[in-house]
Amino acid sequence: MADPAHSQQTEWEERYRSGQTGWDRGDASPALFSWLEQGTLRPCRILVPGCGRGYEVAVLAERGFQVTAVDIAASAITFSRGLLAQHGLRATTCLADLLEWEPDNRFDAIYEQTSLCALPPEKWQDYSDRLWRWLKPGGSLCALFMQTNKTGGPPFHCAVEAMETLFPPTRWGWPTDLPMRVGHPSGLHELGYSLTRKPD
Repeated sequence: MADPAHSQQTEWEERYRSGQTGWDRGDASPALFSWLEQGTLRPCRILVPGCGRGYEVAVLAERGFQVTAVDIAASAITFSRGLLAQHGLRATTCLADLLEWEPDNRFDAIYEQTSLCALPPEKWQDYSDRLWRWLKPGGSLCALFMQTNKTGGPPFHCAVEAMETLFPPTRWGWPTDLPMRVGHPSGLHELGYSLTRKPD
C-alpha cells in the first residue's frame, strides 16, 4: 500500500518542479505587512506552516521574530534556506508533512496562509486541532482563508461559515471588525482574520 504522506510530498514537489505554483506571489503577502504595521504581530516565537518559498519567513526573521517554517516540498525548503542565506537571516526550516510533524514547544503566534486551502476538507479538522495544540493560550493565529467559490481544489474554498465551525468560539476568539480582503495573483482573494487562542 502506498504511503499517503510520501504521495503528498511527491505531488507538491512535482508542482514546484513543473512551475505549477499559482499561489506563489514572488513576495510576501500584503496581509503580513498589514499585521506587522498594525502591531497584531510583534517579535515572538512564530510558526509559518506550509511556508512555500519562504518570503514571509524572511520578512519575519528580518523583523526580529524567532521563526520556524515547515513545508512538505524539498524544493520549497531549499529555496527558503537560500533566501535566508542571501539576506544573512536565520530561521528554523523543516521538511515535513504538517499532519505528522510536532514541535518541541508551543508558539506565541502562527501565520497560516496557504496550508489550510491546500488540504482536502476531510483533513481540516486534524489540521485545526494541531494549530490549537501548537499555539500557546492567548497566542495569535493570523489566518488567510482562500475564497474560490468553487468546488474542488487545491486551493479549496474556505467559506467563512465553515471556518467559524472549524475554529469554534469555544476555542478561538474571533475579531469583531471586518476581515482584511487580500487580492491574489490568481484572480481569487483571501479573507484575513487574526484569531486568539482561548485558554485550555
